[in-house]
Amino acid sequence: MANTPKRLGLCWLAGFTLAFLLPWHIQSASAQESASAHEIDTRAGSDRLISRMRDVNKHTADANALVSNEASIESKSSTRKPGTGSAKGPYYVDFRARTAASWGHAFVWFGKTSQREVEVAGLTPAGDTLEYVLGYVTWVPSETGASYGDLDPEYLTASYRVYLNEPDAKRVFAYIKKLQASSPVWSAEISNCTSFIGSIADFMGLKVPVRWLRPEEYVNRLKTMNGGIQIVRLSPEQ
Repeated sequence: MANTPKRLGLCWLAGFTLAFLLPWHIQSASAQESASAHEIDTRAGSDRLISRMRDVNKHTADANALVSNEASIESKSSTRKPGTGSAKGPYYVDFRARTAASWGHAFVWFGKTSQREVEVAGLTPAGDTLEYVLGYVTWVPSETGASYGDLDPEYLTASYRVYLNEPDAKRVFAYIKKLQASSPVWSAEISNCTSFIGSIADFMGLKVPVRWLRPEEYVNRLKTMNGGIQIVRLSPEQ
């Protein structure tokens, strides 16, 4: 019985120590779990960011894939010796059509096959929906360069590419630049995107469809009417 107070003292001391240390242990474990959860969230966020970056890079690569692949192919073919293989010139004009919020859009790519850079020419209203609607009843200001979607292969609906030698290309490209500079207005019925590329095709000596066709049908008809020829020779200058 003499040891009873001593034992009781030890029990009280052990209980006090346990009561003091237990909440700290629980908080420590909770903090570790929170840190682990934060680390997982951080890793997940990083993974999502990396995924989005990959998507952007893929989209950019897709947007340039057609240009770079064609440039590579034509660059190889242009190194062949005269009289062998393809007679395609190092320059081209590509009549193209793509989807749009309205009935579509027709335009041209032009440039040198050995280069990745592409020039774009087309005729569109300078504005948004209002200008487009007004263009059915009156003339509206125009734009003649690249518009949204012109460089994106996923919107492409038709394409007809023809090749030119250097002297002819210089004449055609100069005409395109002149046509851009002299087309300040757009009209859905009179001066539209199909009539614009039709003027280029006519200058090159190609047969052209009527301008009131939808862009996709226009480009396909242009190719059919000319037998799908790929090499164009301009008539000598007068």
